[in-house]
Amino acid sequence: MKNKEIKTNAMRILEREKIPYTQYTYECEEFVDALQIADMLSLPYEKVYKTLVTVGNSKNYYVFVIPIAAELDLKKAAKSVGEKAVSMIHVKEINAVTGYIRGGCTAIGMKKQYVTRIDRSAEGLEQVIVSGGRLGSQIELKPDDLCRAARAEFADVVMEH
Repeated sequence: MKNKEIKTNAMRILEREKIPYTQYTYECEEFVDALQIADMLSLPYEKVYKTLVTVGNSKNYYVFVIPIAAELDLKKAAKSVGEKAVSMIHVKEINAVTGYIRGGCTAIGMKKQYVTRIDRSAEGLEQVIVSGGRLGSQIELKPDDLCRAARAEFADVVMEH
């Protein structure tokens, strides 16, 4: 039997920094797309953010947290971190780079502290929901708290529609 009260690295960091969060759990054995998770938990799309990991020309890694229905604008993303270009890392590299698995990747508490940008759209929200650091877990917290815990900055990094 799996212990549902498993604390992830992200949760331990939030607790250590006294940052309040709400955890949502759902049954999940493998990667499902964030839109499906939002549907399973009846969460509004605009509040749910996904975490993407990219690599720059410099071979440095960068983390971007964007609304689940949005697409990362690679040009804006690169500009926001001072790179000429960034590209998505291969799915196979996610665990080695972040310490998390695909679908359970969150900007808080990765193996290393990477330069992180949260899409500016989050600034206007009262709460955002991101992965809790493992499959089957989402956490809800204030955008500023996410920013602080992930040592991130807000930036305009998604494609215009």
